[in-house]
Amino acid sequence: MTSAQPVPCMPTVLHLRRGGTSVIARVDGRTLPCILHWGPDLGELSARDLASLATALTPPYVDSVVSSQATVALLPQHSSGWLGRPGLLGSRSGGRSWSVSFESVEHHLEEAGPLTWADGPEGAVRLRSIGLDPVSALEVTTELELHPSGLVRVRAHVTNVGTDDYEVAHLLPGLPVPAQAGELLDMTGRHTHERTPQRRPFDPGAWVRESWGGRPGHDSATVMCAGEPGFGFRSGRVWGVHVAYSGNQVIVAEHSTTGWRLLRGGEILLPGEGVLAPGQGYTSPWLVASWGDGLDAFSHRVHRFLRARPQHPRGPRPVLLNTWEAVYFNHDLAKLITLAGHAAELGIERFVLDDGWFRHRRNDQAGLGDWFVDESVWPDGLHPLVDHVHALGMDFGLWFEPEMINLDSDLAREHPDWVFQTDHGPGVPSRYQHVLDLGQPAAYAFILERMSALVEEYRIAFIKWDHNRPLVDAGHSPDGRPGVHVHTEALYRLMAELKTRHPGLEIESCCGGGGRVDLGIIEHTDRVWVSDCIDAHERQRLVRWTGLLLPPELLGTHVGSGVDHSTRRLLHLGFRAGTAMWGHLGVEWDLTTASPADRDALAAWIAFHKEVRDLLHSGDVVHADLSNPALLLEGVVAVDRSDALYRLAALDLTLTWPPGRVRLPGLDPELDYHVSAQAPGADAASSFPPGWGGSGVTLPGRVLDEVGIQAPLLDPDHLVLLRARAVPAVTVPAV
Repeated sequence: MTSAQPVPCMPTVLHLRRGGTSVIARVDGRTLPCILHWGPDLGELSARDLASLATALTPPYVDSVVSSQATVALLPQHSSGWLGRPGLLGSRSGGRSWSVSFESVEHHLEEAGPLTWADGPEGAVRLRSIGLDPVSALEVTTELELHPSGLVRVRAHVTNVGTDDYEVAHLLPGLPVPAQAGELLDMTGRHTHERTPQRRPFDPGAWVRESWGGRPGHDSATVMCAGEPGFGFRSGRVWGVHVAYSGNQVIVAEHSTTGWRLLRGGEILLPGEGVLAPGQGYTSPWLVASWGDGLDAFSHRVHRFLRARPQHPRGPRPVLLNTWEAVYFNHDLAKLITLAGHAAELGIERFVLDDGWFRHRRNDQAGLGDWFVDESVWPDGLHPLVDHVHALGMDFGLWFEPEMINLDSDLAREHPDWVFQTDHGPGVPSRYQHVLDLGQPAAYAFILERMSALVEEYRIAFIKWDHNRPLVDAGHSPDGRPGVHVHTEALYRLMAELKTRHPGLEIESCCGGGGRVDLGIIEHTDRVWVSDCIDAHERQRLVRWTGLLLPPELLGTHVGSGVDHSTRRLLHLGFRAGTAMWGHLGVEWDLTTASPADRDALAAWIAFHKEVRDLLHSGDVVHADLSNPALLLEGVVAVDRSDALYRLAALDLTLTWPPGRVRLPGLDPELDYHVSAQAPGADAASSFPPGWGGSGVTLPGRVLDEVGIQAPLLDPDHLVLLRARAVPAVTVPAV
């Protein structure tokens, strides 16, 4: 295939294949692509096969095109008879040009290798289709990419080729799923309780999830999955989509009475944000789509897609200590020096100073925006601490909240016009905060220079980038026009510029914990803070469902103190550490108050994490579908299937005692594995061990997956690690 291969205008059926996925698209000269299939690879199909498939999928004609839609395009329009949300909705002054109908469409099949990652990596194939409506004076382009991982990305672009302004209300591409996808799964939540899954039938109508706070939010849907009723992690065909964007967004599951089921998504544009002058265009965010037999297979494609990025974190992810739950706003140099010493003794590799280091910041009511080291607390600047941290062999990180501002700050007093506000003023505060308008060039330049200067002066390796107030009443001064879209694009530029100026700088998307977890922000960051709640009991589910989208190396997971900051729950150290190690490990605990025994135990967990982090941060994440709701089992299996680490956790009392068998998914069925409890933490299940609990047991992978092993006895909020290592096959001599 050439880099750009035009497709004939006559009706044609195209077959794209990559990574175990087939995409079959019908294209012609008057219609944007119509997807007939995306999912399992269908193998080699001849032109006759493809034409026959298109015929086989043509529904009966009832009484009109409106009630008998043979195909639905990536960007369905009312002019084609589609009765749902139009893919492109907009108009010119007076309500003109609101219905789009194409006179001609050109299709191009392209290899994505020569282009940049943002436009498709090496090995991806792209179908780019350009439609023209000369009456409405609009040009619409759709792009569908199929990646080597088998993941699909879709987006659309509209250009105003007329002589007056055109306003885009929304641009919502989508993909169809088959009739067997009868159940929906997405997520909801709140601060400290993010990404809680919810299910419902995929009934006729539309299930709409919207985020209006200038970020996906703590209640974000994150993904919209449709699958066979009852689908789990290991069973049931499932298809799902994610909107790779960090601003206002919508994701929709739409089931028409003509039988079509679509998964769609895009940006929510506020009034005026989508106005296109002549010659201007607007591009929707990428709609990222994956499928699989079970949610694990769905995730594997997304994880492999992310791990193929050139900017994806490589090498060991440094174990860090964050000071927030250790000292809060009490920045005492002697205390922090002692804390850093304990951290280094435990094998911690990165020390992150959290909120409270800058001017006027003795509590959360003042100072945001004044990004100068507070001379009253740090008379010599941060140098004494930073130099000590570096001398101990750790790198240094610092907390910022660059998009936020307190009205009680020098910056707000000097530049009130930099604060987002409408005709009604800056709106209601949240945590005493308002939002700094990065769409103001001067505000953007100020933040960039202050952050860059501090990164340079203190040799900062890591920024914890917080974001605690939603973008409500987000209007530019002086006219109050909406600014969420511009702000989001400026945020991306700001992060990119900081990384360009300071190669190797890492950024964490915090956002009050898990409020901005999406594949748009992850293009510019190196991990997300899963949640402000580090209670290990809650984190078992928080990390599990965040991991549906992101692999472990991108998930910030911390060991907290015995009594949790958020829930006041008291938890055993082995459970806290064994939960936190399943990601990018950190510690958030005043180690100066920890007992020597606890510090020794934590050091053992950190050492073990370092031993296995290459496995945890490169292998396939798997989950067992257990019938016992009190137990959770997940694992990471090496790509070559030679090694696997599983974690069995009890979150409640089991109704039966002992609890029965657990299966170990993801192993090579043809290899033999030795399975044993893995220290540290093996003692949690040592009081009454199962038959294999002493020296372990060796069994074929297919047996461990199909039959399993007896689960050890675990008290609530305890866990045990299980290691499965491939062993040479035993040759039985002939008798």
